[in-house]
Amino acid sequence: MKQLVDSFWRAAAYCLHPRVIWLSVLPLLLTGVLAAVLGYFFWESALVAVRAQLDAWSLTGSALGWLESVGAGSLRTLVAPLIVLALAVPALVILSLLVVALMMMPKLVDLVAQRRFAALERRHGEPVWRSVLFSLGATLLAVGALVISMPLWLVPPLVLLLPPLIWGWLSYRMMSFDALAEHATRDERQELMRAHRLPLLGIGIVTGYLGAAPALVWAVSAALLVFAPVLIVVSVWLYTLVFAFSALWFSHYCLAELQALRARSEPGSSVTGAPDAILIDAVPPALPPV
Repeated sequence: MKQLVDSFWRAAAYCLHPRVIWLSVLPLLLTGVLAAVLGYFFWESALVAVRAQLDAWSLTGSALGWLESVGAGSLRTLVAPLIVLALAVPALVILSLLVVALMMMPKLVDLVAQRRFAALERRHGEPVWRSVLFSLGATLLAVGALVISMPLWLVPPLVLLLPPLIWGWLSYRMMSFDALAEHATRDERQELMRAHRLPLLGIGIVTGYLGAAPALVWAVSAALLVFAPVLIVVSVWLYTLVFAFSALWFSHYCLAELQALRARSEPGSSVTGAPDAILIDAVPPALPPV
């Protein structure tokens, strides 16, 4: 628990670092451009296709007809945009997570290693291509779980449990692997991920719930659908910030536990993590050094 809390506040402090803020913008640029292009070319056609499908289903047709009968016909026009956004935003978030894993994660791990674990030996246990395959495999499993569980989201309690749990599991698998890929051998990584499965999964679940926070942007008002392209970009940026925090939290925790593992198994080669000179230019002097 002590290591979880310590790595948590360190990750929060690192989020104020200019390099971290800039790295969070890079995936945003990619997903923002993609959202704008897809919205420009496919938004209207997607709405038409969804409305046609809703009208073709007798159950949804009856529900929409009932809305009109009770004087809530204006809500009918919002159903199709909400469905399109419900499908588009997770796809963009998944893309953002992959970009974070491939672009941000190595740089954030390197930032943590340079400032706090400079003496920790890099044993290069996993090549880049294996990290990519591992991330893709975990992402496909998570997407499959999301698709299969979507009917259960209609049950009010489950919609608050299932998506964050799935995102948490995905973050745990991907970010634990990437945090240890450069420094740990394969045996060390497997041992750490097995021995610390519950704490790492806990970090993933907490960050999974944090990742659900950007959805509040859409819950403010249905009128915000007019600004859907902008809100998608803002949502993705918020997700990216959460992913950056998650990557930093996993990096601090995993590298600290790797250092402790080596200190136990190789006493002669143990090193003490140097106090990192983080955020001298970004954190107010009143804060303790991280």
